[in-house]
Amino acid sequence: MDTQTLAIIVLLVSFFVMIFLRFPIAYAVGLASVLCLLVQGLSLSTVCQQMVKGINSFSLMAVPFFITMGVLMGTGGISDKLIALANACVGWMRGGLAMVNVVASYFFGGISGSASADTASLGSILIPMMVSEGYDDDFSTAVTITSSCEGLLVPPSHNMVIYATTAGGISVGSLFLAGYLPGALLALSLMVGSYIISVKRNYPKGDKFSLMNLIRQLGTSIWALAAVVIVVVGVVAGVFTATESAAIAVIYSLIVSVFIYKGLDWKGVWRELTSCVDTLSIVLILIATSSVFGYCLTTLHVPDMAATAITNLTSNPILIILLLNVILLILGCIMDMAPIILIATPILLPIATSVGIDPIQFGIMVVLNCGIGLLTPPVGAVLFIGSAVGKVPMERVVKATLPFYLCMIIVLLLISFIPDVSLIIPKVVGGYVPTVG
Repeated sequence: MDTQTLAIIVLLVSFFVMIFLRFPIAYAVGLASVLCLLVQGLSLSTVCQQMVKGINSFSLMAVPFFITMGVLMGTGGISDKLIALANACVGWMRGGLAMVNVVASYFFGGISGSASADTASLGSILIPMMVSEGYDDDFSTAVTITSSCEGLLVPPSHNMVIYATTAGGISVGSLFLAGYLPGALLALSLMVGSYIISVKRNYPKGDKFSLMNLIRQLGTSIWALAAVVIVVVGVVAGVFTATESAAIAVIYSLIVSVFIYKGLDWKGVWRELTSCVDTLSIVLILIATSSVFGYCLTTLHVPDMAATAITNLTSNPILIILLLNVILLILGCIMDMAPIILIATPILLPIATSVGIDPIQFGIMVVLNCGIGLLTPPVGAVLFIGSAVGKVPMERVVKATLPFYLCMIIVLLLISFIPDVSLIIPKVVGGYVPTVG
């Protein structure tokens, strides 16, 4: 066995062994990379060099700003406002509170960019509210966790920034625009699923639709929704970069949370900034160690070998696309979102482009696959959060989520096989020109 083959085996086997032993993902990635370099007889100074190189990126400066914006807006008193707006929009339907849950997640996700934050914030309000109105607790939790994945697709999402950087200079603005329609389709599919179950179980309707109430709630919520407009319009129009827009959005969210909605005082701001530092440290150490892991993969030609193996398995583009989704779904079951993006993108993106998938379209596929992974055991963070918030055993939540998995898979297939689901808005609004196909 030559050194290259041994190094690949050590890298991948040690990584997955540590994952199954429940090592923190950053340690698993970093230690596997160190063992790989030792097998090759390379200097460990490479580890430091690649870690610094991985986080030495201007585009990544947007990540801490988006995280800070999401935390400030998420704890600044906007949850009630967005729930009221969603209720004015769709609360009149059969299973109205389930519909409110889905729509509120679409609004809130565009501010927090985090499925975990969505579940923790909206779930703590809506799950008890739904149960008190006669909805089953497992159904209420299932709706909450699945709809939270809309926030991963609706901009601004720091995971999209990470993907854009990892994929090599993809337009963040185009990626932001690409998430709107898939996010809306996901919301619509979950609403259809919720409606069918609500009719079958005879869940209650809400109050009758009132245009005046909708206008009033829209006026109250406009301050929160404007943060998304500032970021997306500013980036797409070329007024400022994604990093600059994120910095402006932080200042805006601070003003709205403290002075307009008054959900935070200055002590609360400092407390939330401490939380931001904790979250950011986790994200940056993942990016740094994943950079070393990616270096090892590249120098060992693993992406080329993976591409050759898949294309040798089948030359049918449809089967290759399905296989890519299966790989991402399996990774989502055992890994968190950021590591999957950082590790899988350099390997799978060349394969995706070889069968005509645009990098922007593939980014949306990766994000949704990772979102589904957040809802699946054994590592599904959002599944655990939802179970804790709803006080429902995880086994019951998984069972109640099964119909919604189907809804999400249907949307994933539409994104995978119909490019314009992701690309039509970037092409029309942002002038994006697809690079493949």
